[in-house]
Amino acid sequence: MDIRPVRVEPRDDFRIWLEYDDGAAGLVDLSDRVGQGVFQIWDEPGVFESVRITEDDAIAWSDDAQLCPDALYLELTGKAVEDIWPALTAAVVDG
Repeated sequence: MDIRPVRVEPRDDFRIWLEYDDGAAGLVDLSDRVGQGVFQIWDEPGVFESVRITEDDAIAWSDDAQLCPDALYLELTGKAVEDIWPALTAAVVDG
């Protein structure tokens, strides 16, 4: 299954609204990342609001400050890796 983000919007308090091509949508709270590592750039006015989807589907603010769309999908939906990609789990078990 190839799930892709189709829309991202910044919201207050370091949250983003995400929508995926399978219809899953909602708020993801990123406030726990504020001021950490590459996400220190969010401290600069306007940077958090510049969020976008890159050509390779990352959720990004810069070339360095990016989040994996698959990880955000799991966080948004509460699903486990094996729910979305059962073949990946089978390969690890069989491997």
